[in-house]
Amino acid sequence: MTKRPAPRRHLPTSPFKAPADPVLKHFTLGDRVSHDQHGLGKVIAVEASGEAMLVDFGSQQTRIVSPYYGMHKL
Repeated sequence: MTKRPAPRRHLPTSPFKAPADPVLKHFTLGDRVSHDQHGLGKVIAVEASGEAMLVDFGSQQTRIVSPYYGMHKL
């Protein structure tokens, strides 16, 4: 798994706009999803905290943790 670098902080004196906060993705039980590495799948379990979910990709079941990079709802 590739680690993402920490985002740079925005200086108040910068002439550029502050970066927008990423949109949190919400998935529910039974949603069809597409993942960049694993392909097409279906959400079969969601943890109560919303921190992770279990997705069935046909050949394997994988636990995907938030913020769900590379996953899109179909």
